[in-house]
Amino acid sequence: MPRRFAWASFPDEQLLQLRLKDLKVTVEGTWLEDCLANLYEELDQRGLRVRPHAWISDEWFSPDTTPGIAIPFYLAHPRLMRLERKKIIDVEGGTVSECMRILRHEAGHVVQHAFQLHRRRRWQELFGRSSTRYPQYYRPNPASKNYVQHLRLWYAQSHPDEDFAETFAVWLKPRSDWRKRYADWPAIKKLHYVDELMGEIAGQKPPPQKRLMVDPISRLGRTLGEYYEKKQALYVGDSPTIYDRDLQRIFTDDARHRRAPAATTFLRRNRARIRHSVAQWTGEYQLTLDAVLDAMIARCRELKLRAAGPERELIMNFTVLLTAKTVHSLYSPSRREWFAL
Repeated sequence: MPRRFAWASFPDEQLLQLRLKDLKVTVEGTWLEDCLANLYEELDQRGLRVRPHAWISDEWFSPDTTPGIAIPFYLAHPRLMRLERKKIIDVEGGTVSECMRILRHEAGHVVQHAFQLHRRRRWQELFGRSSTRYPQYYRPNPASKNYVQHLRLWYAQSHPDEDFAETFAVWLKPRSDWRKRYADWPAIKKLHYVDELMGEIAGQKPPPQKRLMVDPISRLGRTLGEYYEKKQALYVGDSPTIYDRDLQRIFTDDARHRRAPAATTFLRRNRARIRHSVAQWTGEYQLTLDAVLDAMIARCRELKLRAAGPERELIMNFTVLLTAKTVHSLYSPSRREWFAL
């Protein structure tokens, strides 16, 4: 039976005053146990004798000091997932399929460090040096076929360790059909190498490591309010603010269309649909897109723009505009790496 928590019935304002460590949530007794069991079964089927332990923290990560995976606290209770969705819009890992995608990625880190795979010459030739410093910024190339595409925002391009973890995740996923999907991509070399390498270490027991918990939730003293204040700042801090020329191409301030709906009304009515579509196409987080939409709505109000013309065409044109702005933002050297796992 799931554990009961007094804070589960708190209103948002009261819940945000709690410290993370006061939540006292665990992996045990939640749906996350089933996801971990699925991960162990997938590793078993490949003959990999690695069983990552898991604990609750404030984000997804796998440290190189212990063969384990930290899982963000909000996944441990439906009430916390609702708060996350309200504050961030996305709930990263909030479905079984998405949780499994991230667990496979983190398991790649566990396997890499458990067997010290990054010390091999061929590993370094294909992925680079693990000792490479994690960049403060990275500019992904969405068209690149040198990397697999697994997690959002072309995450394999951020660092050699992430490149390996993403490649491992694609290889591990049951029925991923990676041989066919990546047949004409240079990334296929990495997948074939991982396939060979995992076949080599199958059945081997990794050297013993202490099963530690790094930054467990029981030691995190900041409040939920402080957590979300920082997280929201990372998501929306670099949103561009100059859209006038683009908006005037789609909407109009011509007096002939003064009876047409206001562009602000049009955008508010369709924002969820547009935001969701652009997030799916670009991999961008919905909260970031929401901040951009807020800025665009504000400019439409200042410019007194009207939504004249067929609504379907306007939706398509605006969705294309937001997609283009999002891709441009991903390439910007000023973009922070807040989406790192």
